Amino acid sequence: MTRSELITALMQKNPHLQLREATLLIDTVFGGISESLARGQRVELRGFGAFSVKERDPRLGRNPKTGEQVHVDKKLVPFFKTGKELHQRLNKNGKH
Repeated sequence: MTRSELITALMQKNPHLQLREATLLIDTVFGGISESLARGQRVELRGFGAFSVKERDPRLGRNPKTGEQVHVDKKLVPFFKTGKELHQRLNKNGKH
């Protein structure tokens, strides 16, 4: 689902919302999550999952074009772990 599809779905479930209001709601939610992660904080949405930031250690990588070894600095990456309810919902039939 794209951002615009999410806004459309929000407007369909809440017909009283205008496009501008629905867009503001989506931007506020995702902006808040992004800002919290940028500060190194964890964001938990009960039943859905938790967003956190993990640190990747520096390492030696390879330039795929030349095969030459290159140093890759440590970096912070976003991480998402599904909540129990979402995990159960995705796996309720035991099928992949």
